Amino acid sequence: MSKVVEVRWHGRGGQGAKTASELLAAAAFNTGKYVQGFPEYGPERMGAPIAAFTRISDEQIRIHSNIYEPNYVVVIDETLLDCVNVTAGLKEDGAIVVNTSKSPEEIKPALEGYKGRVCTIDARAISEECIGRNIPNTPMLAAIVKVSGVMSEGEFLKDMETSLQSKFADKPHVIDGNMKAVTRAVKEVNGI
Repeated sequence: MSKVVEVRWHGRGGQGAKTASELLAAAAFNTGKYVQGFPEYGPERMGAPIAAFTRISDEQIRIHSNIYEPNYVVVIDETLLDCVNVTAGLKEDGAIVVNTSKSPEEIKPALEGYKGRVCTIDARAISEECIGRNIPNTPMLAAIVKVSGVMSEGEFLKDMETSLQSKFADKPHVIDGNMKAVTRAVKEVNGI
């Protein structure tokens, strides 16, 4: 049986966790994988904590539930470390990627004793400098691709460019800014 890679995303409504989970699934699908990308729906509203999920496999995926024991966790909003147990069920041979300006060593005390790999990236700074706004989901998407190795950086960057060109054909500045953000993000992940 093939290994299924499971990623759980934590963010706040409006930060793009759902979109990032679906973009990761789409990029993996384009490399020939079987995928699922979906949010956990509830009474969420702008700013409320939300979760989204991505599954990637070489074989058909027959699981249809939320992800309770992920290989990887992505935390788009560092403030969630104070109110959500983001490491619940996280496998110690996986990793957590946190959007923060802090180092992995500075973040570890807030992770409920998690002993696995901790990675950080300042996705806010990258998005503000490359895109012109605080839209951290794109750099976080690049960071989890780098940390997890679910596809090569080249495959990911090519897929992102194609996807962005399709979605924002009439807004070349959006394409350029996001491509700069993802290219920079794969280089700036700490804790690899």
